[in-house]
Amino acid sequence: MKVFIGLNVAKEVHWACAIDGNAKPLLSCSVVKQPDQIAALIEDIGALGADEVTVALDILGGAATLLCAMIVEAGFRLVHVPGLSVNRARQGMRGGENKSDPRDAATIAELARTRHDLRPVDIEREIDVNIRLLVGRRSEIVCDQTRCLARLRDLLSSVFPALERRIDVRTKTGLAFLSLFAAPHELRAARPASAARKIMRLAPLSRGVAQLTEEAITLAKAQTVDVPGALTRARLVKELATEALRAREMRDRIDRDIAELLACHPDAALIQSLPGMGVVMTAELIANIGDIRRFRSADALAAAAGLTPVLRQSGKSYAIRRATGGDKALKRVFFQSAFVALCHPESKAFYDRKRAEGKRHNQAVIALARRRINVIWVILNTRQPFAENFNSAA
Repeated sequence: MKVFIGLNVAKEVHWACAIDGNAKPLLSCSVVKQPDQIAALIEDIGALGADEVTVALDILGGAATLLCAMIVEAGFRLVHVPGLSVNRARQGMRGGENKSDPRDAATIAELARTRHDLRPVDIEREIDVNIRLLVGRRSEIVCDQTRCLARLRDLLSSVFPALERRIDVRTKTGLAFLSLFAAPHELRAARPASAARKIMRLAPLSRGVAQLTEEAITLAKAQTVDVPGALTRARLVKELATEALRAREMRDRIDRDIAELLACHPDAALIQSLPGMGVVMTAELIANIGDIRRFRSADALAAAAGLTPVLRQSGKSYAIRRATGGDKALKRVFFQSAFVALCHPESKAFYDRKRAEGKRHNQAVIALARRRINVIWVILNTRQPFAENFNSAA
């Protein structure tokens, strides 16, 4: 007897529904997200006496992490049912407008029974999980830092516009300077050598500190009027600069941790052999695809990234359009790395050929990104690094 278990994952209480091969209900119960409760559910599933058990759930990671680990450890086959499929399937059944956890669990179980194309879920390698967690944290820091620097520049341009044009807030030197001096009245009476020493104590090995300090003092003396709220604006600029400095340190520390993990990863050196794939891009690619065996072909990987055309056909209407779905993070990795790889002769030749065909810049880069997916697929499956005149070179 085959048994199909549908699990509707929630933050506190999961719901489980079991059916047999004829869609006959066997079990329907709530499961509190605790190890002993999950273990009890696994025992109940084992007590059904099934020859084959397939467990399906609609969420991976987060609240489902412990649940997935315990189910796989118990030896059950685990598959993932996309949430969109669950919603559409529930709406197509009787009472489709009604939604509840038991109904969703039953829908997931029914999809597991009738669909044979659901992706199996395996326990990930420890190194892949660590890379994905670090990449996620790095993305958060970069986004926060971008917001912080935008606000810093806005405030600085209101209190000291000449300095905002002169200083580069993307550098450690610029941020260290602004964490100490942000308003004209703080620099008019300052001595260049003394101010430079303060900055060097805060950020050793910074470049161009002496020249920046002298120019900032000159600019401060040229601005004889202080705007209203100059003290508060300057204080906020200093706080934002200090926050941005801490973010840089955290990002650099994560980059070092990522580099150490990549040195031990079996796929990292192969991926980095492809032009345009640096440490960060390689880590982001591994974080998003995990094991390349998840994808049956290069076309499947391209479809997951939303880099394949989509057919829209009905009756006499026939059109092929650009995909709007797919994993946006994975798509960004392929697009960004393809853009960086334009300095490579073979990639540049491919790009120029597409431009000569009449494609716009973005279209040509997307075409190059799609071509590079084939190369990455071959590299990871043949375990051969990229070389000049590669058979699927991009």
